[in-house]
Amino acid sequence: MAKILVSKARPGLPWAARRAGDDYGARDKPDWRDVDWRPHLHQLEISGRSVNYVDYGTAESGQPPVVLVHGLGGCWQNWLENIPRVAASGRRVLALDLPGFGFSEMPAEEISISGYGKVLNELCDRLDIGESVLVGNSMGGFVSAEVAIQFPARVARLVLVSAAGITTTNVSRAPVTAGFRVAAAIGARTAAMSEKVVVRPRLRAPIYSSFIRYPNRIPTDLLYEITRGSGRPGFMPALRAIFEYDFRDRLSEIRCPTLIVWGSEDLLVPRSDADEFEHLIPNSRKVLFEDTGHTAMIERPPTFNNCLLEFLDEDAAPARPEAEVEAASAG
Repeated sequence: MAKILVSKARPGLPWAARRAGDDYGARDKPDWRDVDWRPHLHQLEISGRSVNYVDYGTAESGQPPVVLVHGLGGCWQNWLENIPRVAASGRRVLALDLPGFGFSEMPAEEISISGYGKVLNELCDRLDIGESVLVGNSMGGFVSAEVAIQFPARVARLVLVSAAGITTTNVSRAPVTAGFRVAAAIGARTAAMSEKVVVRPRLRAPIYSSFIRYPNRIPTDLLYEITRGSGRPGFMPALRAIFEYDFRDRLSEIRCPTLIVWGSEDLLVPRSDADEFEHLIPNSRKVLFEDTGHTAMIERPPTFNNCLLEFLDEDAAPARPEAEVEAASAG
């Protein structure tokens, strides 16, 4: 029988939110609310299906574009607090709705992690993007790491934010899938009532606390934008794809510098997964955000953005010796 590995974290208590720090739920600058997003939103047909994405900022010489990839049930708006700040550093920033999420159509073929990787690679090809920095949260981290394996020339740097792909292959599928069916239904209902949900503090905890530690500290308008992408048809097929794909024996093939960002109180993916990613990916290191849940980029935007930009500005660190890579793979 498959072993179930669950996070040891517990939901944040409402009265503890006051002690979460000034950066929790803080707005970063430039403020996404000051941006007219309409000129930056585009649709591109990939394999006969429309893919929705935002393209913002202009790359300075030598700066690879940054591509942001949301997680299960998410949309490009999950990165609203990050796009303007990264673009202000002189980088072109793209964030897409994966097929079956947000305003992207369901793919013609069955949803799979490797299929999502191909879509992401083709999107970059069609937009004439060479090397890029991939930043993925949850399932988006799973997809981004898959791209780094499938298309290594595409990825200059990799950032995994509470990425799926380690213990998700070990869970007992039946009860978890049943639970997520309920979550999908709640997500659809919440999306339809998003305005009413986000303005009522008592409704926030049961809806958002699985991935945001202190939902009441997150600005209402940001929660509204995130919620609008809920309840899309790709949810259950993508969940099955997460369970069915195992790339742990190939993580040692990733050669680009990799930053692993995790919340210490992640309810969805145990923090031990961060250790395993760091163990298996040769040129990687881990940063742990204390008192933070599954979405560090939403929960602590200024701190996350600082961390990301510092990583992007670093000189590439040397890869670990081949013998160490092999030992990590064997372990």
